[in-house]
Amino acid sequence: MTKLPVDSLTKEQAVHELERLAREISENRRAYFEEDAPTLSDAEYDALERRNRLIEQRFPALVRTDSPSTSVGSAASTKFTKITHQVSMLSLDNAFNDGDVADFLGRAQRFLGFEDQSALACTAEPKIDGLSLSVRYEKGQLKHAVTRGDGKEGEDVTANVLTIGDIPRQLDGEGWPEILEVRGEVYLSHAAFEALNQAQTEAGLPLYANPRNAAAGSLRQLDPAITAQRPLSFYAYAWGEVSSPFATTQMGAVASFARWGFKTNADMKLCADTAGLLAHYQDLGLRRAELGYDIDGVVYKVNDLALQARLGIVTRFPRWAIAHKFPPERAITILDAIDIQVGRTGALTPVARVRPVTVGGVVVSNATLHNEDFIAGIALDRVTGQPVRGGKDLRIGDHIVIQRAGDVIPQIVDILVDKREASSEPFAFPKVCPCPLQTPAIRGGDDLGGDLDVVRRCTGEFACPFQRLRHLELFVSRKAFDIDGLGPRQLQDFFDWGLVKEPADIFKLGDHRALLEGRDGYGQTSLNNLFAAIDQRRDIDLARFIFGLGVRHVGETTSGVLARAFGSWTAFKAAIDLAQDQRANEAYRQLEAMQGLGPRALEVLLDWAANAEMPQQSSLFDDVAENLAKLRLSEVAMPARKALIQVFPDWADLVSTLKSAAAGRPREDYISLAAIDGMGPVACDALLDFFAEPHNRDAVNRLLEQVRPRDAEAPVSDSPVTGLTIVFTGSLETMTRDEAKAQAIRLGAKVAGSVSAKTDIVVAGPGAGSKLAKASELGVRVMTEAEWAAFVS
Repeated sequence: MTKLPVDSLTKEQAVHELERLAREISENRRAYFEEDAPTLSDAEYDALERRNRLIEQRFPALVRTDSPSTSVGSAASTKFTKITHQVSMLSLDNAFNDGDVADFLGRAQRFLGFEDQSALACTAEPKIDGLSLSVRYEKGQLKHAVTRGDGKEGEDVTANVLTIGDIPRQLDGEGWPEILEVRGEVYLSHAAFEALNQAQTEAGLPLYANPRNAAAGSLRQLDPAITAQRPLSFYAYAWGEVSSPFATTQMGAVASFARWGFKTNADMKLCADTAGLLAHYQDLGLRRAELGYDIDGVVYKVNDLALQARLGIVTRFPRWAIAHKFPPERAITILDAIDIQVGRTGALTPVARVRPVTVGGVVVSNATLHNEDFIAGIALDRVTGQPVRGGKDLRIGDHIVIQRAGDVIPQIVDILVDKREASSEPFAFPKVCPCPLQTPAIRGGDDLGGDLDVVRRCTGEFACPFQRLRHLELFVSRKAFDIDGLGPRQLQDFFDWGLVKEPADIFKLGDHRALLEGRDGYGQTSLNNLFAAIDQRRDIDLARFIFGLGVRHVGETTSGVLARAFGSWTAFKAAIDLAQDQRANEAYRQLEAMQGLGPRALEVLLDWAANAEMPQQSSLFDDVAENLAKLRLSEVAMPARKALIQVFPDWADLVSTLKSAAAGRPREDYISLAAIDGMGPVACDALLDFFAEPHNRDAVNRLLEQVRPRDAEAPVSDSPVTGLTIVFTGSLETMTRDEAKAQAIRLGAKVAGSVSAKTDIVVAGPGAGSKLAKASELGVRVMTEAEWAAFVS
């Protein structure tokens, strides 16, 4: 869907956009922090967070419970033991220009009530592009070392940290607190990174993309002996829990770290005012290539620790610090080709192959292209809402400007149109999958009259060989079947050898023992362990089973919702079958997708159209605006009328579409499935589409011959609300909406997100609107929050 400017979003659009941003930011945090394989550049990721923050500022009542603005990092990996940070490891807000820096200092001075706002002493230090680490000392002895994780809980990497020479096992000197957590950044110098990649080349192994990924991967090795071979470095610059104060200023604290045996950054400087900070920023920017390690900006911190304490924290950022990012580095090259790759969900992802060019000390030979709208120049910028590259399309042979934002993933930011060959032609994005099946590749919304999905997808699902392997990887992943010892490398082997083409084949691998034994990496012991791990998953939780199917829009959370709602695979599949033929037709979906035409206005129009006579014929005098006005339908307000007039200039065409939509409204079983709290029509349609495909149904049936989905844990069976469908609406005063939903589920109820004829109780708090009105219209029982509490107690 195209990204509208924040200022033009409606409330309904903002809800959907915040949901999308929460999901996309979470996925990118996981790729960056857990997998050490970022999929977006720093600038693109920062743009996502900025857009999320701007929407939340405009619609504060819509802030989600899982909002990215209330958390940092990503969950700790299961490969390591988890340790809780006694003091959270915070992220920093970003400044992108001089004005942002001045605003940061101005806000701090106003918060502190300083009359003289001309100066506030701050430190300025290089922002190292590495991996954050917290090292805990007790009585001067290293106790443990923990990664940032999600800011509250990280990974125990103590054994690996003991191999880093910059981190003392015993503190030097004296005066350190009995408990001291020293925090800083683990990184690889440019020389160390070059040597590491040279060793990879000599061993015939893949090269590391950049020093940050290599450092993160080195620190998070399961074998400390491998970490010991990597020349990691560490700069100390912050602290977590301390048993007693040890400094009064930021500069003084870092000086103490140096006395106690840590390496600290000689380019950290105390600046008296904004001008001093910006001067040091410019100096470091000029010397950036000479530092010998990667930095992506400069961090400013209020120097006085007492003032830091007064300033405190806002949401997940300290008020007393900010990161001033460097602008991305750029170079000019030529676009030689555009390749199309196919992902697990069938997404056709274009990749630019460019004439190799050095950008910021790294040779770049490919760049991200996102999607076909990005290539065509009609995609909108995530923050500004304006067309990318000023609307210029990309063509093979173009001279292009490459940018490495945040020194991670290259992207194309401009085209030198004056150098374009006259014979060049626009790029024709394929409408069939490049797989041997040549199955159609479609964009959701093509025939619906609404906004298009920005991604074109192959419709082949499991039949598409490109998607099969990605589906299989998700199937065995930690949140799905979690089969120990069966990872991407093993799956690739089994796939290439023709042994595993679909999930059911995994559970028949034991039939091929003779073929596998003796192959490299598949000795008798390893095969025994693998087959045992596979057999342990023949009984699987229903939620994991549903998630493992890899249905688009049905993630871990939605799978859990479905498992709790239906309890068993039999009940779940029966609901899918009932809803399959009860979806809305295309006419209804076209009207539903129209901006400006709300659900109440649509229902009123459809009720009218169901009994209306078709016009005998249409003519130039069938004025849509005049006829809509004559209907005197008060619920069809001016925004809805304008939307209809714009799309339907002909009255007969509008009436025909309304009548078709009235006959093709979604029916009860579909509505009930989509109304399950946490589902919605998008996930509902994705499920129905998945099971409508014969090859998907056949693959699932073959899987069910090998595994047994376990029924979800049964909720309370003797409560007053067991088996009832509950809807919560309005503001709840004694508990949050999530707490109320969780309580109802524990008591055996089903929680829905919308009111229908199958709703049993609506719990309405202050501010309840359309759902309360719908309940009254249908005669559904309505309770206040106090009445609900008394009813279930």
